[in-house]
Amino acid sequence: MIEIKNLKKSFGELEVLKGIDLTVAQGEVISIIGASGSGKSTMLYCINGLEDIQGGQILVDGVDMHARDTDLNKMRQKIGMVFQQYNAFPHLTTMENVALAPRIVLGKSREEARDIAARQLQHVGLGDKLDVYPSKMSGGQQQRLAIARALAMEPSYMLFDEVTSALDPELVGEVLDTMQLLSEEGMTMLVVTHEIGFARDVSDRVAYIHEGRVEEIGPPSQVIAEPQSERTKQFLANVR
Repeated sequence: MIEIKNLKKSFGELEVLKGIDLTVAQGEVISIIGASGSGKSTMLYCINGLEDIQGGQILVDGVDMHARDTDLNKMRQKIGMVFQQYNAFPHLTTMENVALAPRIVLGKSREEARDIAARQLQHVGLGDKLDVYPSKMSGGQQQRLAIARALAMEPSYMLFDEVTSALDPELVGEVLDTMQLLSEEGMTMLVVTHEIGFARDVSDRVAYIHEGRVEEIGPPSQVIAEPQSERTKQFLANVR
């Protein structure tokens, strides 16, 4: 379980997160929607310890991610993260990209790491691209490579930060299909997205973030179909 309690985050004088409370249960998929600059991505970075915080707590399986004695590298093995940009190593094949972390971080043998990589590349529909370099792949394929690389660490949780925002429209579907497959397999996922259809169809709950606060949260049938907040209604009217 991920528990976020009264999370506050500032960049200098600018307070970006103003007291976020959110709990993500095992196997749950929560989509985070909201305008640019509302703090959605910053929240994910705080969960993974990539940004420090100014107040509150983030507990992952009961461990305070921002406590001084927390082994962040060890905790990050539980939390896979996929970013807007693919961040693949251009000089490595897809197989080598995915096998790298299991070998270096988890201490797997070269053969074990390659087995893990082949399995996860097959998992995301890239089983025929094992020896291909990222530059020879489409944006959608590179983003699925990024997902395979995160899955290779066998995380308990997956964080997705606007992973389709840099893709051409015709490539978005293949990435969303991969994410839907993970949800069907029971992966716990926190998804920052502007894909309202994905949020509606795949999420257990949807949270609308407005200016650093959770304005509304609930099942998609409420938040997207029948929002209670006027701000949520206005946001959805503008993005549809």
